[in-house]
Amino acid sequence: MAVRDECKLKFLELKAKRNYRFIIFKIEQQEVVVEKLGKPDETYEDFTGSLPADECRYAVFDFDFITDENCQKSKIFFIAWSPDISKVRSKMVYASSKDRFKRELDGIQFELQATDPSEMSFDIVKARAF
Repeated sequence: MAVRDECKLKFLELKAKRNYRFIIFKIEQQEVVVEKLGKPDETYEDFTGSLPADECRYAVFDFDFITDENCQKSKIFFIAWSPDISKVRSKMVYASSKDRFKRELDGIQFELQATDPSEMSFDIVKARAF
């Protein structure tokens, strides 16, 4: 599975410059490509609404929060989205390519696997970040 250079470049921009709130990636013709870039002011709901209900995707989300000590923090989540109703072949391709793709993105702090929107609810992300 190849990874288009744009994937790594956009991830570095998210990590260093915070140009994006999230990035959604898809596998197209044996290559991981950028499907959507979320603007910095977009919310977690905008992000989850951008994921297709019936197709697998990889995504990264830059989660901002304030600690109990009133410090502004940010954690980068990698989300492997694999809805139950997506095609079996698609689920297998995404599952078998995930670790290799994730290694290309240096700086991911947390990983979530989700087959249903409830498995990546805002409360779950928030709980993992703290």
